[in-house]
Amino acid sequence: MGTVAALRRYPVKSMLGEALTSVRITEEGLAGDREFAVLDEAGAVASAKHPRKWGALLDCRSRSAGPGAARVELPGGDVLPTGDAELDARLSALLGRRVAVSGEPPEQGLLERAVPDYEGGLPEVLRPRASVDSTGGTITAGRVAAGTFFDFGRVHLVTTNSLRSLRRTHPAGDFDPLRFRPNLVVDLPGGPGFPEDSWQGGTLRIGPALFRVVVPTPRCVVPNLGHGELPPDAGIMRAVAREHRVPVLDLGRLSCVGVYLEVLEPGTVRTGDEVTVHPAPAIRRATG
Repeated sequence: MGTVAALRRYPVKSMLGEALTSVRITEEGLAGDREFAVLDEAGAVASAKHPRKWGALLDCRSRSAGPGAARVELPGGDVLPTGDAELDARLSALLGRRVAVSGEPPEQGLLERAVPDYEGGLPEVLRPRASVDSTGGTITAGRVAAGTFFDFGRVHLVTTNSLRSLRRTHPAGDFDPLRFRPNLVVDLPGGPGFPEDSWQGGTLRIGPALFRVVVPTPRCVVPNLGHGELPPDAGIMRAVAREHRVPVLDLGRLSCVGVYLEVLEPGTVRTGDEVTVHPAPAIRRATG
């Protein structure tokens, strides 16, 4: 049994988010999480996974302002609400291209990712599709999950145990959970290790909410980038690649930290809530 050490929400995709002491979990994930995104004129969804193009978003911070609303703190400290034309103009200047903050996911939202230089950073099936874009970066392109601004899973969890294990591989690195942009940070008994590796297919009871563990979370280049006061560190993901490459669906062994969750039973989760792991039932093999 563990406890919820931290809760985080990111109202605008790829911006810094906000720490919470409690949050309502719906069937769609955390209320207010990734409710907005920055879109360019072609409908591409801005993501720091392509840092040459969109990395400056991590110099901004978003906070929820109630249902259907958020506020964005820009570099320098000015705060503007979503829906304000001045916010769109300031972000366009920051990013060097015309953009707008939207709460309406495009039907075919393009999502670009930089090709990492570490092992397990890209499924091999995608490597032939990589190309060099106008920024000079080598990227792959896909789509956000239909009807959302999420890449894949709607709730992301990391354990402090995994982060302690990674610190042993790269002692000079700061493995603050913020680098991995989780919704839930869970502290479990025991020392370093990757306890969530054994959870796939099982369930987690966290306070009143129930989640199914779907899949390990493949990591892109984002943990290497600067996050607020955390400086850039290219050693972060190299440490993950050395320490923790695991099978993900049919995509091969990828560099992973944390797990994606599916909400089975909504509820309000608070820091300090108990976390109980229920492993997936063992598959009995027929004998004859």
